[in-house]
Amino acid sequence: MANTSAFALFLAVYGPAAADPVPLASTGGGEALATESQAAPDALSIPYERYQLDNGLDVILHVDPTTPQVVVNTWYDVGAKDEVAGRTGFAHLFEHLMFMGTVRLPDDGFDVQMEQHGGWNNAWTSEDATDYYDVGPSHLAELLLWMEADRMDGLAKAMSQEKLDIQREVVRNERRQSYEDSPYGVVWLAMPRVMYPESHPYAHTVIGSHEDLEAATVDDVTTFFDTWYVPSNAGLVVAGDIDPDQVRGWIQETFGRIPSRDLPTRAQPPPPVERPIQPLTELTDQVQASRAFLMWHTPAAFAAGDAAMHVLSGVLSTGRASRLYQRLITEAGVATEVDTGQWSQQYGSVFLTFLTPADGHTCAELEALVHEELARLAKEGPTSEELNRVKAQMRVGFLRSLESLQSRASRLNQYRIQTGDPGFLAQDLARYEAVSAADIQEAAARLSVDRAATIRVHPEPAGDDQ
Repeated sequence: MANTSAFALFLAVYGPAAADPVPLASTGGGEALATESQAAPDALSIPYERYQLDNGLDVILHVDPTTPQVVVNTWYDVGAKDEVAGRTGFAHLFEHLMFMGTVRLPDDGFDVQMEQHGGWNNAWTSEDATDYYDVGPSHLAELLLWMEADRMDGLAKAMSQEKLDIQREVVRNERRQSYEDSPYGVVWLAMPRVMYPESHPYAHTVIGSHEDLEAATVDDVTTFFDTWYVPSNAGLVVAGDIDPDQVRGWIQETFGRIPSRDLPTRAQPPPPVERPIQPLTELTDQVQASRAFLMWHTPAAFAAGDAAMHVLSGVLSTGRASRLYQRLITEAGVATEVDTGQWSQQYGSVFLTFLTPADGHTCAELEALVHEELARLAKEGPTSEELNRVKAQMRVGFLRSLESLQSRASRLNQYRIQTGDPGFLAQDLARYEAVSAADIQEAAARLSVDRAATIRVHPEPAGDDQ
């Protein structure tokens, strides 16, 4: 995956495959303990214990006594894909409302309590999920668990028109700053309708529309909470310098008291989308230079072909030795910036390419060179040197990410929901290690001219005011 600025900006603005779930065996006492085996001590793994509360909450404990720190990661299996027409942006809006206080911990008490004791927190919402994480010294574990359980249990009871009005305006302002007033931000507003049919769960932005946000009522948001913020739709990871027996007791006393609620029947996953709705889109924005964005539908997260797309991105644009950097910048001098990335998602991914022409050159010129390079890769494949270099870079990045306790906690929850196996770490890395030259050829062939969506953004004509 490319690590240069354009794709990083995409990830910052636009966001963060399923196997059969691992069966849970009942052990009595109101809990179900996982029966899946851990990786061998010398294997790449994140050691964990997994069990389930009577109310359906999936719990994972990861002990790491090397630093006096704890992370509480609460992952809800709800994102923009679960919103209904006329109420877009609700998953993200509710992420904001989760910090507005409960009856027991009103107003900004969640942040105040945490920060007074040396902790911090954040959250994110994507098309597929909403994730909350709290980080602090290990003695905060009991408090963090109580606060997360308190808002899972009681946030809707404290919802008010005033809270909704405040956060609605915060989110609308975020839309202005990150999309409408951000250079090239119009691309991310156009992307869903360019790539997906109107009925697809990804056919709208995570941020939602001003119209839908303004139409939201207190009843709407409390219904959304009561529908999706239930124990059986969540995963709780507690990681760090913890005593597992003590933490299990705290979890039972807090989360274990939350009543179980049934989830609604989810719609069947949509069929894969093979081609964009609009092959070419021309836009203007308050920018200094034109930029082209090429997009293709690609395999879903963790599905066959997903890893190859990530490796292909590395071959194309990671570092100065990459194909597109060499061809467009070093040799031809026709571009000032080129970047690629695979944006992996549950219902189908998107491969993106960003191109900024040098003075005197056009988007169309760069697009043609990219298509030429992709066709050459599809025919000849990468060299062994290219493949080995990219795999080594990815391996280092993968292992470095495990240094962060918060990253490990998030991975355990991600693997749990997206693969059914929290211990998927070694298999995840193996996906990339197993990518062959033939896999790269197949991936490049998938990025054909006839399957591409192109969005060009040009500077607004002189004198235009917005």
